[in-house]
Amino acid sequence: MEVSQERNTEPGERRSGILGLILRVLLPLGMLGLGWAGYSTLSVEPEEAKQPAEKPRVIKTRVMELRVRDYPTLIQTRGTIRPHNEVTLAAQVSGKIIRLRPGFEDGAFFVEGEVLVELDPADLEAAVIVAEAQVARAKTIYAQEQTRANQAKLNWEDLGYDEEPSDLVLRLPQVREAKANLDSANAQVEQAKRNLERAKVRAPFEGRVRRRLVGLGQVLGAGAALGIVYAIDFAEVRLPIAGRDMAFLTLPEGPRDAPIAVELRDGLNPNNETVWSAMIVRTEGVLDESSLELFAIARINDPFGRKSKKPPLRIGQPVLAAIPGRLLKNVIVVPRMAVRQLDQIILVDANELTIESRTIEAIWSDEENVVLRDSTIADGALLSMTRLIYAPNGAKVEILPDPAVESNALVGVESNEQAGGDEEGR
Repeated sequence: MEVSQERNTEPGERRSGILGLILRVLLPLGMLGLGWAGYSTLSVEPEEAKQPAEKPRVIKTRVMELRVRDYPTLIQTRGTIRPHNEVTLAAQVSGKIIRLRPGFEDGAFFVEGEVLVELDPADLEAAVIVAEAQVARAKTIYAQEQTRANQAKLNWEDLGYDEEPSDLVLRLPQVREAKANLDSANAQVEQAKRNLERAKVRAPFEGRVRRRLVGLGQVLGAGAALGIVYAIDFAEVRLPIAGRDMAFLTLPEGPRDAPIAVELRDGLNPNNETVWSAMIVRTEGVLDESSLELFAIARINDPFGRKSKKPPLRIGQPVLAAIPGRLLKNVIVVPRMAVRQLDQIILVDANELTIESRTIEAIWSDEENVVLRDSTIADGALLSMTRLIYAPNGAKVEILPDPAVESNALVGVESNEQAGGDEEGR
């Protein structure tokens, strides 16, 4: 009976095991299928409602006409005022300073030949007296030797010798020595008198004192420096000329070359409207090794305004210089503000109202303008003056009126309305 029971239970256990295995396999597969179906449904983007295409926006810009004309170049540079002749005044004799004239102060003016410094002349006057005494003594000795020589000649003639007497017999060497001593004494007198005159130190030219180096009562040796002075008849300014600007100038190289006019302005005070005239008279002739610039020397007459009554130019003052250069003929002048990316401009077709980008090559430029020569740009072509962020070639544009023209027109209308109101009031 037990054996038959065990046989009946084995098939049922097998069926339950198989069903469990099937459930364990199908359940994950079902979950994966459901997940894939959900992902497929959610990942499909809904179709957007079709919207009508937007009309392309019209680019708006202000323009100016480009004209072919002649353009005078102007080279801008700067320099520093300096004296053309500056020297260190020195004493030629030794002595004690007993007087300083008012014209020998820092910044003071003086005229040529004016006494600036006086040294104590006592020792120099004594030297003149001693030299004059030496002259008197030398004259006496010279006269004595001449008398002895004459007497020797008479004695020789009285003796009746036929041959000529020698120089020693006639005492000619002694006469020559006495004459040389007399000439030396006279030269010492002249030297002593010159030294006495040099006790008064005089101005070598009309000028101004940059710096006084001595004081009253100071004892000096010969050659001691008294002060630094400079001439005021004219001043100079050293102007660097860049290599790219040399082609637009004809600078004077020799004394016969024509000078070039220059206008100078104050480099310290931009509000100073004074303009000083100068002339480039020469160049240094060599290029600066570091900057490869050529330095031109401009001369300023009457720099301190003593005759012209203009404000003075100070030594050491920086100035801005404007040098007129060569005239460029048949060129187009483009405002720098209309140039993009250094060499790009935008032209506007007046008929089609479209834009075109052009690459330009400048032959001259300054802070305000770029000058070019391009035969493909017609006289009267329209240049876009507005900074456009997006400007494809062929894009349509709308030309905006010039605000300055509108302002003038508005002023004219207002003035007409005001005039009409005044007439009605009358």
